[in-house]
Amino acid sequence: MKLISAAACYRGLRHGLIPAVPVTFSASGQLDEDAQERYVAHMARQPVAGLAVWAHTGRGLRLGREQRIGVLQAWRDGLGPEKMLIAGVGGASEHAAHSSAYIDSALGMARDALENGAHALLVFPPTPFARTPRSEDLILDYHRQLAAIGAPLILFYLYEDAGGISYSQGLLRKLLALPEVAGIKLATLDSVMTFQDVAALINAEFPGRLLITGEDRFLGYSLMCGAQAALIGMGAACTKLQRDLMDAYFAGRAAEFLALSEVVDKLSRALFVAPMEGYIRRVLWTLVHESVIGRESSYDPWGPQLPDGEFTELGHLLRQLVLVDRKAGD
Repeated sequence: MKLISAAACYRGLRHGLIPAVPVTFSASGQLDEDAQERYVAHMARQPVAGLAVWAHTGRGLRLGREQRIGVLQAWRDGLGPEKMLIAGVGGASEHAAHSSAYIDSALGMARDALENGAHALLVFPPTPFARTPRSEDLILDYHRQLAAIGAPLILFYLYEDAGGISYSQGLLRKLLALPEVAGIKLATLDSVMTFQDVAALINAEFPGRLLITGEDRFLGYSLMCGAQAALIGMGAACTKLQRDLMDAYFAGRAAEFLALSEVVDKLSRALFVAPMEGYIRRVLWTLVHESVIGRESSYDPWGPQLPDGEFTELGHLLRQLVLVDRKAGD
Protein backbone atom coordinates (compact mmCIF):
# COMPACT_ATOMS: atom_id res chain seq x y z
CA MET A 1 0.00 0.00 0.00
CA LYS A 2 2.10 2.90 -1.32
CA LEU A 3 0.54 6.21 -0.30
CA ILE A 4 0.70 9.44 -2.28
CA SER A 5 0.92 12.85 -0.62
CA ALA A 6 -1.89 15.38 -0.30
CA ALA A 7 0.14 17.72 -2.53
CA ALA A 8 0.40 15.05 -5.24
CA CYS A 9 -3.34 14.47 -5.00
CA TYR A 10 -3.96 18.22 -5.36
CA ARG A 11 -1.79 18.38 -8.48
CA GLY A 12 -3.36 15.29 -9.99
CA LEU A 13 -6.93 16.53 -9.61
CA ARG A 14 -6.58 20.27 -10.26
CA HIS A 15 -8.65 21.42 -13.23
CA GLY A 16 -9.88 17.84 -13.64
CA LEU A 17 -13.24 16.10 -13.85
CA ILE A 18 -13.72 13.19 -11.43
CA PRO A 19 -16.97 11.34 -12.15
CA ALA A 20 -18.64 9.64 -9.21
CA VAL A 21 -19.58 6.36 -10.88
CA PRO A 22 -22.73 4.30 -10.17
CA VAL A 23 -22.91 0.53 -9.91
CA THR A 24 -24.67 -1.55 -12.59
CA PHE A 25 -27.42 -3.58 -10.92
CA SER A 26 -30.06 -5.78 -12.50
CA ALA A 27 -33.74 -5.65 -11.54
CA SER A 28 -33.12 -8.56 -9.15
CA GLY A 29 -30.60 -6.50 -7.21
CA GLN A 30 -27.58 -8.44 -8.47
CA LEU A 31 -24.43 -6.70 -9.64
CA ASP A 32 -24.13 -7.08 -13.42
CA GLU A 33 -20.40 -7.67 -13.79
CA ASP A 34 -20.48 -7.82 -17.59
CA ALA A 35 -22.16 -4.42 -17.75
CA GLN A 36 -19.69 -3.06 -15.24
CA GLU A 37 -16.81 -4.30 -17.37
CA ARG A 38 -18.22 -2.48 -20.41
CA TYR A 39 -18.74 0.65 -18.35
CA VAL A 40 -15.19 0.54 -16.97
CA ALA A 41 -13.78 0.19 -20.49
CA HIS A 42 -15.89 3.13 -21.64
CA MET A 43 -14.80 5.40 -18.79
CA ALA A 44 -11.15 4.44 -19.25
CA ARG A 45 -11.36 6.20 -22.64
CA GLN A 46 -12.87 9.40 -21.23
CA PRO A 47 -10.91 12.63 -20.55
CA VAL A 48 -11.02 12.45 -16.75
CA ALA A 49 -8.47 13.12 -14.02
CA GLY A 50 -9.77 10.17 -12.06
CA LEU A 51 -12.89 8.48 -10.77
CA ALA A 52 -14.71 8.23 -7.45
CA VAL A 53 -16.11 4.86 -6.34
CA TRP A 54 -18.11 4.12 -3.19
CA ALA A 55 -19.40 7.71 -3.22
CA HIS A 56 -23.10 8.52 -2.79
CA THR A 57 -23.67 7.81 -6.49
CA GLY A 58 -21.87 4.48 -6.13
CA ARG A 59 -23.82 3.55 -2.98
CA GLY A 60 -20.61 2.95 -1.06
CA LEU A 61 -22.25 2.88 2.36
CA ARG A 62 -24.93 0.49 1.10
CA LEU A 63 -22.78 -2.14 -0.59
CA GLY A 64 -21.54 -5.17 1.29
CA ARG A 65 -17.81 -5.40 1.93
CA GLU A 66 -17.18 -8.02 -0.75
CA GLN A 67 -19.24 -6.07 -3.27
CA ARG A 68 -17.34 -2.88 -2.50
CA ILE A 69 -13.95 -4.50 -2.89
CA GLY A 70 -14.98 -6.19 -6.12
CA VAL A 71 -16.22 -2.91 -7.59
CA LEU A 72 -13.02 -1.10 -6.60
CA GLN A 73 -10.79 -3.82 -8.01
CA ALA A 74 -12.66 -3.72 -11.33
CA TRP A 75 -12.04 0.01 -11.63
CA ARG A 76 -8.44 -0.34 -10.47
CA ASP A 77 -7.71 -2.98 -13.09
CA GLY A 78 -9.53 -1.24 -15.93
CA LEU A 79 -8.84 2.43 -15.39
CA GLY A 80 -5.12 2.60 -16.00
CA PRO A 81 -2.33 3.92 -13.77
CA GLU A 82 -2.41 7.52 -15.00
CA LYS A 83 -5.85 8.27 -13.52
CA MET A 84 -6.53 8.76 -9.83
CA LEU A 85 -8.96 6.52 -7.98
CA ILE A 86 -10.85 8.01 -5.05
CA ALA A 87 -12.93 5.91 -2.66
CA GLY A 88 -15.72 7.17 -0.46
CA VAL A 89 -15.37 6.03 3.16
CA GLY A 90 -17.58 6.35 6.19
CA GLY A 91 -18.96 4.65 9.26
CA ALA A 92 -21.43 1.77 9.17
CA SER A 93 -25.01 2.68 10.11
CA GLU A 94 -25.33 -0.28 12.48
CA HIS A 95 -22.66 1.32 14.69
CA ALA A 96 -24.27 4.78 14.70
CA ALA A 97 -25.05 4.65 18.43
CA HIS A 98 -21.43 4.04 19.46
CA SER A 99 -18.89 6.59 18.31
CA SER A 100 -15.81 4.40 18.72
CA ALA A 101 -17.33 1.48 16.79
CA TYR A 102 -18.60 3.87 14.13
CA ILE A 103 -15.13 5.36 13.63
CA ASP A 104 -13.53 1.90 13.65
CA SER A 105 -15.85 0.80 10.83
CA ALA A 106 -14.86 3.87 8.81
CA LEU A 107 -11.19 3.08 9.41
CA GLY A 108 -11.75 -0.47 8.20
CA MET A 109 -13.43 0.78 5.04
CA ALA A 110 -10.53 3.18 4.46
CA ARG A 111 -7.94 0.42 4.81
CA ASP A 112 -9.91 -1.79 2.41
CA ALA A 113 -9.92 1.06 -0.09
CA LEU A 114 -6.19 1.70 0.08
CA GLU A 115 -5.24 -1.98 0.06
CA ASN A 116 -7.27 -2.49 -3.12
CA GLY A 117 -6.01 0.40 -5.22
CA ALA A 118 -7.52 3.69 -4.07
CA HIS A 119 -5.20 6.70 -4.06
CA ALA A 120 -7.29 9.04 -1.89
CA LEU A 121 -10.31 8.97 0.41
CA LEU A 122 -13.53 10.98 0.13
CA VAL A 123 -14.78 11.21 3.71
CA PHE A 124 -18.52 10.84 4.19
CA PRO A 125 -19.93 13.19 6.84
CA PRO A 126 -20.42 11.30 10.13
CA THR A 127 -24.11 12.13 10.35
CA PRO A 128 -24.79 10.29 13.66
CA PHE A 129 -22.48 12.77 15.39
CA ALA A 130 -24.57 15.75 14.29
CA ARG A 131 -27.16 14.94 16.94
CA THR A 132 -24.78 14.60 19.89
CA PRO A 133 -23.76 17.17 22.55
CA ARG A 134 -20.07 16.92 21.55
CA SER A 135 -20.83 17.04 17.85
CA GLU A 136 -17.88 19.07 16.58
CA ASP A 137 -15.34 17.28 18.80
CA LEU A 138 -16.52 13.90 17.50
CA ILE A 139 -16.54 15.07 13.88
CA LEU A 140 -13.00 16.38 14.23
CA ASP A 141 -11.79 13.19 15.93
CA TYR A 142 -13.37 11.07 13.17
CA HIS A 143 -11.44 13.01 10.51
CA ARG A 144 -8.22 13.01 12.55
CA GLN A 145 -8.27 9.24 12.92
CA LEU A 146 -8.84 8.79 9.19
CA ALA A 147 -6.06 11.27 8.49
CA ALA A 148 -3.69 9.26 10.69
CA ILE A 149 -3.74 6.47 8.08
CA GLY A 150 -1.64 8.80 5.95
CA ALA A 151 -3.58 8.87 2.67
CA PRO A 152 -4.88 12.11 1.13
CA LEU A 153 -8.33 13.07 2.38
CA ILE A 154 -11.04 14.94 0.53
CA LEU A 155 -13.56 16.45 2.91
CA PHE A 156 -17.21 16.09 1.94
CA TYR A 157 -19.61 18.95 2.68
CA LEU A 158 -22.96 17.39 1.76
CA TYR A 159 -26.37 19.02 2.16
CA GLU A 160 -28.40 17.70 5.05
CA ASP A 161 -31.33 16.26 3.06
CA ALA A 162 -28.87 13.87 1.39
CA GLY A 163 -27.37 12.76 4.68
CA GLY A 164 -24.80 15.48 5.21
CA ILE A 165 -23.88 17.94 7.94
CA SER A 166 -23.71 21.73 7.81
CA TYR A 167 -20.18 22.20 9.12
CA SER A 168 -19.55 25.52 10.86
CA GLN A 169 -16.82 27.82 9.58
CA GLY A 170 -14.86 27.18 12.78
CA LEU A 171 -14.99 23.41 12.30
CA LEU A 172 -14.13 23.76 8.61
CA ARG A 173 -10.99 25.70 9.57
CA LYS A 174 -9.88 22.86 11.84
CA LEU A 175 -10.62 20.21 9.20
CA LEU A 176 -8.93 22.11 6.38
CA ALA A 177 -5.86 22.60 8.57
CA LEU A 178 -5.22 18.84 8.74
CA PRO A 179 -2.07 18.26 6.64
CA GLU A 180 -3.52 15.15 4.98
CA VAL A 181 -6.44 17.12 3.54
CA ALA A 182 -5.99 17.71 -0.18
CA GLY A 183 -9.30 19.49 -0.67
CA ILE A 184 -13.01 19.60 -0.04
CA LYS A 185 -15.98 18.55 -2.16
CA LEU A 186 -18.96 20.88 -1.81
CA ALA A 187 -22.39 19.48 -2.65
CA THR A 188 -24.95 21.95 -1.31
CA LEU A 189 -27.56 21.42 -4.09
CA ASP A 190 -29.52 24.67 -3.71
CA SER A 191 -27.46 26.75 -1.27
CA VAL A 192 -25.43 29.04 -3.47
CA MET A 193 -24.65 31.18 -0.42
CA THR A 194 -23.01 28.22 1.37
CA PHE A 195 -20.89 27.48 -1.68
CA GLN A 196 -19.82 31.12 -1.95
CA ASP A 197 -18.97 31.34 1.75
CA VAL A 198 -16.84 28.17 1.80
CA ALA A 199 -15.14 29.20 -1.46
CA ALA A 200 -14.27 32.55 0.10
CA LEU A 201 -12.84 30.82 3.19
CA ILE A 202 -10.59 28.57 1.10
CA ASN A 203 -9.45 31.42 -1.13
CA ALA A 204 -8.59 33.62 1.85
CA GLU A 205 -7.13 31.12 4.33
CA PHE A 206 -6.45 27.77 2.61
CA PRO A 207 -5.19 28.38 -0.93
CA GLY A 208 -3.30 25.08 -0.78
CA ARG A 209 -6.56 23.12 -0.50
CA LEU A 210 -8.49 22.14 -3.62
CA LEU A 211 -12.05 23.42 -3.85
CA ILE A 212 -13.93 20.61 -5.66
CA THR A 213 -17.42 21.28 -6.88
CA GLY A 214 -20.08 18.65 -6.38
CA GLU A 215 -22.73 20.98 -7.76
CA ASP A 216 -24.29 19.24 -10.74
CA ARG A 217 -27.13 21.77 -10.91
CA PHE A 218 -24.83 24.82 -11.13
CA LEU A 219 -21.58 23.36 -12.43
CA GLY A 220 -20.55 26.32 -14.56
CA TYR A 221 -21.26 28.91 -11.87
CA SER A 222 -19.43 26.87 -9.24
CA LEU A 223 -16.29 27.09 -11.40
CA MET A 224 -16.79 30.85 -11.57
CA CYS A 225 -16.99 30.86 -7.75
CA GLY A 226 -13.51 29.33 -7.52
CA ALA A 227 -13.86 25.57 -7.87
CA GLN A 228 -10.68 24.04 -9.33
CA ALA A 229 -12.03 20.53 -9.99
CA ALA A 230 -15.38 18.73 -10.22
CA LEU A 231 -16.38 15.48 -8.49
CA ILE A 232 -19.95 14.91 -9.67
CA GLY A 233 -22.37 12.09 -10.34
CA MET A 234 -23.48 13.73 -13.58
CA GLY A 235 -19.93 13.26 -14.86
CA ALA A 236 -20.52 9.51 -14.93
CA ALA A 237 -22.43 10.01 -18.20
CA CYS A 238 -21.99 12.48 -21.09
CA THR A 239 -18.52 12.85 -19.64
CA LYS A 240 -16.74 14.62 -22.49
CA LEU A 241 -19.36 17.37 -22.58
CA GLN A 242 -18.61 18.31 -18.98
CA ARG A 243 -14.85 18.09 -19.43
CA ASP A 244 -15.15 20.34 -22.49
CA LEU A 245 -17.04 22.88 -20.36
CA MET A 246 -14.28 22.84 -17.74
CA ASP A 247 -11.54 23.13 -20.34
CA ALA A 248 -13.29 26.13 -21.91
CA TYR A 249 -13.58 27.85 -18.53
CA PHE A 250 -9.99 27.32 -17.44
CA ALA A 251 -8.69 28.36 -20.89
CA GLY A 252 -10.76 31.55 -20.81
CA ARG A 253 -12.87 30.69 -23.87
CA ALA A 254 -15.94 32.58 -22.65
CA ALA A 255 -18.30 32.10 -25.60
CA GLU A 256 -17.65 28.35 -25.69
CA PHE A 257 -18.04 28.12 -21.91
CA LEU A 258 -21.42 29.87 -21.99
CA ALA A 259 -22.70 27.70 -24.84
CA LEU A 260 -21.62 24.49 -23.12
CA SER A 261 -23.04 25.67 -19.78
CA GLU A 262 -26.46 25.98 -21.41
CA VAL A 263 -26.31 22.36 -22.58
CA VAL A 264 -24.96 21.04 -19.27
CA ASP A 265 -27.62 22.94 -17.32
CA LYS A 266 -30.39 21.40 -19.43
CA LEU A 267 -28.94 17.96 -18.76
CA SER A 268 -28.64 18.58 -15.01
CA ARG A 269 -32.24 19.81 -14.80
CA ALA A 270 -33.38 16.50 -16.26
CA LEU A 271 -31.22 14.33 -13.99
CA PHE A 272 -31.45 16.18 -10.67
CA VAL A 273 -35.15 16.62 -9.98
CA ALA A 274 -37.55 15.25 -7.37
CA PRO A 275 -37.38 12.58 -6.19
CA MET A 276 -33.75 13.58 -5.89
CA GLU A 277 -32.48 10.08 -5.05
CA GLY A 278 -33.72 9.08 -8.48
CA TYR A 279 -30.73 10.85 -10.03
CA ILE A 280 -28.65 7.67 -9.77
CA ARG A 281 -31.05 5.70 -11.92
CA ARG A 282 -31.36 8.65 -14.32
CA VAL A 283 -27.58 8.68 -14.74
CA LEU A 284 -27.69 4.94 -15.45
CA TRP A 285 -30.49 5.56 -17.96
CA THR A 286 -28.30 8.15 -19.66
CA LEU A 287 -25.63 5.47 -20.04
CA VAL A 288 -28.28 3.23 -21.61
CA HIS A 289 -29.12 5.94 -24.14
CA GLU A 290 -25.40 6.34 -24.82
CA SER A 291 -25.30 2.58 -25.60
CA VAL A 292 -22.72 1.98 -22.84
CA ILE A 293 -24.88 -0.47 -20.85
CA GLY A 294 -28.22 -2.19 -21.41
CA ARG A 295 -31.41 -1.13 -19.69
CA GLU A 296 -31.45 -4.44 -17.81
CA SER A 297 -28.36 -3.20 -15.92
CA SER A 298 -29.69 0.25 -15.02
CA TYR A 299 -31.35 -0.37 -11.66
CA ASP A 300 -30.63 1.24 -8.30
CA PRO A 301 -31.79 -1.09 -5.49
CA TRP A 302 -32.00 1.75 -2.97
CA GLY A 303 -33.53 4.45 -5.13
CA PRO A 304 -37.16 5.33 -5.80
CA GLN A 305 -39.23 3.82 -8.55
CA LEU A 306 -39.42 6.10 -11.59
CA PRO A 307 -42.06 6.05 -14.32
CA ASP A 308 -41.03 4.61 -17.68
CA GLY A 309 -42.02 7.90 -19.26
CA GLU A 310 -38.98 9.51 -17.66
CA PHE A 311 -36.70 7.13 -19.54
CA THR A 312 -38.34 8.07 -22.84
CA GLU A 313 -38.28 11.80 -22.10
CA LEU A 314 -34.62 11.62 -21.14
CA GLY A 315 -33.82 9.97 -24.45
CA HIS A 316 -35.66 12.72 -26.34
CA LEU A 317 -33.69 15.39 -24.49
CA LEU A 318 -30.35 13.70 -25.11
CA ARG A 319 -31.08 13.51 -28.82
CA GLN A 320 -32.28 17.11 -28.87
CA LEU A 321 -29.01 18.19 -27.25
CA VAL A 322 -27.12 15.95 -29.71
CA LEU A 323 -25.56 14.02 -26.82
CA VAL A 324 -26.61 10.69 -28.33
CA ASP A 325 -27.25 9.62 -31.92
CA ARG A 326 -30.64 10.50 -33.35
CA LYS A 327 -32.87 7.60 -34.31
CA ALA A 328 -34.67 7.41 -37.61
CA GLY A 329 -37.81 9.53 -37.51
CA ASP A 330 -36.61 11.87 -34.74
